[in-house]
Amino acid sequence: MNEEPGRERVAPARRWPREAPARQPRPPLRRRRGGAPIGFRVGGRRARRGAARRGEGGPAGSAGGRRGAMKLTRQKHAKKYLAFYRHNFGFRGPYRLLLDGTFCQAALRGRIQLREQLPRYLMDDTQLCTTRCVLKELESLGKELYGAKLIAQRFQVQSCSHFKNPVGGSECLLSMIEAGNPHHYFVATQDQSVSAKVKKQPGVPLLFIIQNTVVLDKPSPNSVAFVKTTASNQLVSAHQKQIIEQLKEERGLGKDTEPKKKKRKKVGGPNPLSCLKKKKKVRDPSQPSAPKNKKKRNRIRNREKGKTLAVQPAKQTTEA
Repeated sequence: MNEEPGRERVAPARRWPREAPARQPRPPLRRRRGGAPIGFRVGGRRARRGAARRGEGGPAGSAGGRRGAMKLTRQKHAKKYLAFYRHNFGFRGPYRLLLDGTFCQAALRGRIQLREQLPRYLMDDTQLCTTRCVLKELESLGKELYGAKLIAQRFQVQSCSHFKNPVGGSECLLSMIEAGNPHHYFVATQDQSVSAKVKKQPGVPLLFIIQNTVVLDKPSPNSVAFVKTTASNQLVSAHQKQIIEQLKEERGLGKDTEPKKKKRKKVGGPNPLSCLKKKKKVRDPSQPSAPKNKKKRNRIRNREKGKTLAVQPAKQTTEA
């Protein structure tokens, strides 16, 4: 290019490479007792990494520490509630869990592995179950609950009484726990109306998901009242009746089909021993016979001397 006469050429400023300023060494960080450095957020990334290296839940007050404490508390409550149902209603492992579509959808959103977390939380083997009515309800709702339907299809399908005429999932679950929950089902649902109806029936544990964690609800007031009446010998639980009937059948103490006939008392005569004649006493000839006319000894009482003795002290008193 031709430059204009009388105009000086100016070199363009170089923007790169730029000289970086010299880095100064950082002062050593002071640390708290829990391991988190001062000036950093408690429970931050560095604190959690340090706690993971040490094999701890995190410093006191950190997110890791709070999470570990909450997990221990949740496990402690679950252990207490399970002991209540085992001792009073006869629950035994493996536990049977009835899940509906709302619970499966909440587990999908929270990315909860039900087959892994539920046995660990309940501290025993579990059988995840559902019903045909629940599966048909999820199919009818379409693509919105397609993921929940895929989860529910992996579970064991329990037979219900609505084979020909299917009903809603909530109604089907409630029918499975009628008559005192004889099959010892746990009910897992997020529906508040179903939860309220489940709590009215004694002896039915309730599971729900809150903050992406599975929680076992505490025993309902109806269950506690039922146990109190049973303990006071006012009522015998259905489980105890079932055990008593089984023991009777095993030992052959069941009810006889033919009632036993009562034996009538026969009219009897008098006692034969009382009808015998009295035997006369036979006198031994060797013994001497007692005299027939034996004189009786007449005792003569000295009444006059007794009277004089009784009268003398009285005379002395009068003379004195």
